[in-house]
Amino acid sequence: MIRVAVAGAAGYIGGELLRLLLGHPEVEVVGAVSSRFPGKRIDSVHPNLRSVTDLTFCTAEQVGECDAVFLALPHGVAMTQIDHWTQRSKLVLDLTGDFRLDDTEVFRRYYGAEHQAPHLVGEFVPGLPELHRESVRTADLISVPGCMAVAGVLALYPLVARGLIDLEQGAQFDARTGSSGSGATAGPANLHAERSGAMRVFAPTGHRHEAEISRYLGLRAAMTATGVEAVRGVQTICHATLRPGVDKQAVRRAYREQYAEEPFVRVVAHQRGIFRYPDPKILLGSNFCDVGFALDEDNGRLTTIAALDNLVKGGAGNAVQCLNIRMGRPENLGLTFPGLHPV
Repeated sequence: MIRVAVAGAAGYIGGELLRLLLGHPEVEVVGAVSSRFPGKRIDSVHPNLRSVTDLTFCTAEQVGECDAVFLALPHGVAMTQIDHWTQRSKLVLDLTGDFRLDDTEVFRRYYGAEHQAPHLVGEFVPGLPELHRESVRTADLISVPGCMAVAGVLALYPLVARGLIDLEQGAQFDARTGSSGSGATAGPANLHAERSGAMRVFAPTGHRHEAEISRYLGLRAAMTATGVEAVRGVQTICHATLRPGVDKQAVRRAYREQYAEEPFVRVVAHQRGIFRYPDPKILLGSNFCDVGFALDEDNGRLTTIAALDNLVKGGAGNAVQCLNIRMGRPENLGLTFPGLHPV
């Protein structure tokens, strides 16, 4: 059994990690760390885990040596605690934004603070198996990308990798996200009275995931982020320009070739029907990312669409997928839930 601990276990991502790890056939959860609820039962905070476990939350100091630690801490906290956790476990999987960027100046620009562990910036392997699977196999430090970055990158990467995109034109991403993306301790903007019925642009420019997309794709990315009336789910719409001569068949072939063997990326290419384009509604609770596209061949204008559950493929599920790869287990172990319909 793989002995694991979760730091930040009382949050939404922490709860998803516990749900997935407690159901994983080859994992034993030996620590669920919460600074707010030490000593309280896990199911008092995550009621969906009633009768699943009798574990109680613990402090960071109560966690002994284990095989892997997941950091689901608030942004800015992981980099102040990283030395503590590397002493507890050889393998650390960070789900915060602290180690997603490999440049301290870029980090300062997007996060508005100096990095507190600059010696480790660049040491973390990106936790995106579809692009970095071989690096993940041997990594001891893994940084899971942000949810909107995962969706945006997976939607455009097959075309960038094959030189089908005009990189000089860059790409414009429009991301929509549900309220769970703000976390369990979100402020007044996430009150039901303020969020219900809203389609609120909260980051018209300079969203943090923009920097991740630029890093992974090697192009100038711009992102606008909007909060919509949903609890879970992310959908990204990307506008890019194809190189001259690239047609719909070449685009479709790029997606099919890139993702033919990927267990958690599905190419959606239906001509009709309610779900002919990627929609997060049918992905809730699953580790899938659906990708699709539309093309105006007259002017080479490409629109990509991607959808995922921000707490699973955009967070906890992606981290467990990385754990499976790193530990030599089947990649889909504990991650086979397909989502629900109708919801």
